[in-house]
Amino acid sequence: MPTRKPITLSRRKLLMAGAAVPLCAILTRPASAAEFTYKLATGQDPTHPVNVRAKEAVDRIREATNGRLEINLFPANQLGSDTDLLTQVRNGGVEFFNLSSLILATLVPAAGIVNLGFLFTSYDAVWKAMDGELGAYIRAQIARTPIMAVSSPWDNGFRHVTSSGREIRAPEDLKNFKLRVPAAPNLTSLFQALGAGPAPINFNEVYSALQTKVVDGQENPLPIIATARLYEVQKTCSLTGHVWDNYWILGNKRAFEKLPKDVQEIVTRELDRSAKDERADVAKLSESLRADLTAKGMQFIDVDRGAFRQALAKTSFYADWKTKFGDEAWAQLEKAAGKLS
Repeated sequence: MPTRKPITLSRRKLLMAGAAVPLCAILTRPASAAEFTYKLATGQDPTHPVNVRAKEAVDRIREATNGRLEINLFPANQLGSDTDLLTQVRNGGVEFFNLSSLILATLVPAAGIVNLGFLFTSYDAVWKAMDGELGAYIRAQIARTPIMAVSSPWDNGFRHVTSSGREIRAPEDLKNFKLRVPAAPNLTSLFQALGAGPAPINFNEVYSALQTKVVDGQENPLPIIATARLYEVQKTCSLTGHVWDNYWILGNKRAFEKLPKDVQEIVTRELDRSAKDERADVAKLSESLRADLTAKGMQFIDVDRGAFRQALAKTSFYADWKTKFGDEAWAQLEKAAGKLS
């Protein structure tokens, strides 16, 4: 089959996603016609690359299996919150689920090892690790639970620091810098180690916190900075890329094993294909959003990520996380990211 070109998503399309697409299951044929009818749940808006590419995958799976397997796609947390869905996929209420490694780490601690500070300098480094030994190690840890990874990892992007006042150009600029972070221990400890003042704040309160100067800045991938209109209350974006995150397509083991072997292979093959397409989509979207945000007045600052990593290595950050993850996991990480502690 011909390779599909990466989709092009503008900020406007992202903002209109919720209004333009009904929040209902994306159905393609009567469920009764299929030998197996499964659910795939995601937390992203219907026009997010995750759902666009997942929809293509389930359509191809239906076609390749001659309708034996029907996977209905439920975007935008229709079937529950991420934590609710993690429980559902564990007990089989939902057969497949797309989840960030940051949240999967609550069940499989090793999944969060990729979310530590300044590990990867580029997407080339990311995918070499995640499609190699590090990704295989994490998948093996996931498989020790009632769930499994049914495809290659998908992309959730690099996170960057924005500010309304002080420009963050070097590690020392973070000293006493009040920064909003989500309630994720690795992010909190990362910025504490660099001397900043991380403040866990719910995302729905981020805009007002920045507007009223409760915090000086925040950190997120570019698509979030754009869709949440944070450029209205932030002047600069430092391309720190301090943390990269991925999505895993998780499957309930028992449900997956009920499928005939040839159907299992089709599921993995088509989800892998969509994973590669989604990776290209997110990378392209990040590039286009930089231009879009620049046009809206946001200044971008290219920083020396190596300097930040060196500053972090002088603290106990990596040593502390090595103790938490253990020697085996840390050895796998350092194979991919180089010496950390």
